[in-house]
Amino acid sequence: MIKLIVTDMDGTLLDDTRKLPDDIWKTIEELHKKGIMFAVASGRQYQTLADIFDRVSDEMLFMAENGTYLVYHGKPIATNPIEKLLVKELIETGRKIPDAYILLCGTKTAYAESSDERFLSHARKYFNHIEIVDDLMELDEEVLKYTIADFRDPIHNSIHYFDSFRDRCKPAVSSDLWLDVMGLTANKGTALRTMQEKLGISNDETIVFGDYMNDFEMMQYASNSYAMVNAHPEILAVSKFVTRLDNNNNGVIDTLRSLELVNG
Repeated sequence: MIKLIVTDMDGTLLDDTRKLPDDIWKTIEELHKKGIMFAVASGRQYQTLADIFDRVSDEMLFMAENGTYLVYHGKPIATNPIEKLLVKELIETGRKIPDAYILLCGTKTAYAESSDERFLSHARKYFNHIEIVDDLMELDEEVLKYTIADFRDPIHNSIHYFDSFRDRCKPAVSSDLWLDVMGLTANKGTALRTMQEKLGISNDETIVFGDYMNDFEMMQYASNSYAMVNAHPEILAVSKFVTRLDNNNNGVIDTLRSLELVNG
């Protein structure tokens, strides 16, 4: 019996205009009536996710910032921050990358030291709450995720700046613009295991949906992992199943209907 549905957001639940499916609220209501928890696992900050799902956020599970910040029924459950000295080294490195901008993600908001409007216009698509500070080095808060907006393509540019850090943290390209860096044990797969243990839900009772490389550990770990048909090739390869429809055609909800978890 399925008890937990976990979905990524961008490229998975959201369409390419970052819009939720029209019938998402009806779907969540039907799942909850059946005792099935609806959860989001996203690289987005918790505050943004809570804003998006404001109607039902207190009834949901959020694995925000790529699983580094877990919130259940509106209450923080666990964090998995980056070590403070390492954060400073990452900032120093990020400042050297051409055409790239740093965001530090905390539990309360995201922090940037650049007011470049091109950067901020892209960042605000995913981070509703951003505070501009004079110097990121002076920030005295847990950093859950270090993020780079790389306008030259993170796969071919910024990720190589972090090769020497791989024994202390984990860089992951999350889109064609964004590179995320978390602690070595921080990923959506680890977050999913943590929440399953806390909720007493088994892997066989869980379904997950994803599309990109920051979903990799979650898709690899889950017994019932559904890669979006539009997913990255490595996600398609590691997942157990593939959706019939893509993110622009409500592939997540279509799959839930085909499994008879919600009404068609």
